[in-house]
Amino acid sequence: MKKLAHLSSLIMIFPVLAAQYGKVFDNLSMESKILGMERKYAVYLPPDYETSERSYPVLYLLHGSGDDQTGWIQFGEVLRITDEAIACGSATAMVIVMPDANTGKKGYFNDIKGEWRYEDFFFEEFLPFVEKEYRIKGEKRYRAIAGLSMGGGGTFMYTLHHPELFSSACPLSAYCGPLTMEDMDRYLKRREIQVESEEQKETYFKQHSALALVNDLPVDQLKSVRWYIDCGDDDFLYEGNSLIHIAMRKKEIPHEFRIRDGVHSWTYWRESLPQVLSFISERFH
Repeated sequence: MKKLAHLSSLIMIFPVLAAQYGKVFDNLSMESKILGMERKYAVYLPPDYETSERSYPVLYLLHGSGDDQTGWIQFGEVLRITDEAIACGSATAMVIVMPDANTGKKGYFNDIKGEWRYEDFFFEEFLPFVEKEYRIKGEKRYRAIAGLSMGGGGTFMYTLHHPELFSSACPLSAYCGPLTMEDMDRYLKRREIQVESEEQKETYFKQHSALALVNDLPVDQLKSVRWYIDCGDDDFLYEGNSLIHIAMRKKEIPHEFRIRDGVHSWTYWRESLPQVLSFISERFH
C-alpha cells in the first residue's frame, strides 16, 4: 500500500516537474509572397505556454552571418538559458522568435535596388504571421528585439527604422553598417554592386548606417526605446558600437553600454543572453 501511495504521488508530481521546461521548434516555416519562397524560423515557447491560455511578450532574436534560425538554439543554448532565467525570476515568461536570414540572400535588409526585400518581408509578413500564430501581446511594450553581429545590425536598423514597434533593443557585438560614405564605397566595391546614382547611394547609406540614423533621428523617438548595447573589448566591431555609444551620450539618450572581456564568439553571446532577458523583462513588467 505504501509503495502504491508513493507511486501515486510521483505520478502527480511528474507533470509539475515536466512543466518547468520550455520547448524549442527549429524547423518551422511560412510562405512569403514578398520573397517568393518559404521562410524558415524557430521559436521558443515558455514552460507554461501549453498549460495556460494567457498571452506572452515576445523577443525577436536575430542570428549572425553564417548561421540560420537554429544558431541561437544550437550554439546560443537559448532553451537552457531562458528556462533558467524564468525559473530564478530574473526574466518573465516570453515567446522567443528566431527568423532565418541566410536563405536566398544573406542579411536582414532590402538590397539597394529593391530586388530583394527581406526587411519588407519581416515587417509586412513575418511579424503579423507570428503574432497571429502564437499567443503574443501585440503592443510595443511587450515586443523586444535583440541579435548578434549581423543580427545586431538588424537589431539596430529595425529599431531605428521602427522605434514605435519595439520597447527594448539589445544589439550584441553589432555590425553597425557603414560608418562613413567611404565605408559605403568600400562595401559596394567588395560586393560588386553598381548604383544608379550618388543620390541612391547616399539614401541607402542614411538608412543602413546605425550611426547616421542615431545622429539624424529625433531625440524623442530614440528615447522611446530602452537600449542595451554590448560588445567585447577585443571584438573587431568595437569601433561602430563605441561611436554609437558616444553619439547617444551627446544626445542624452539613456542606454546601457557594456564592454566586457571577450571576442566575437558564442562564449561571449551566451554570457550576454541572461542579461538581455533580464533587461527586456524590466520593460515587459
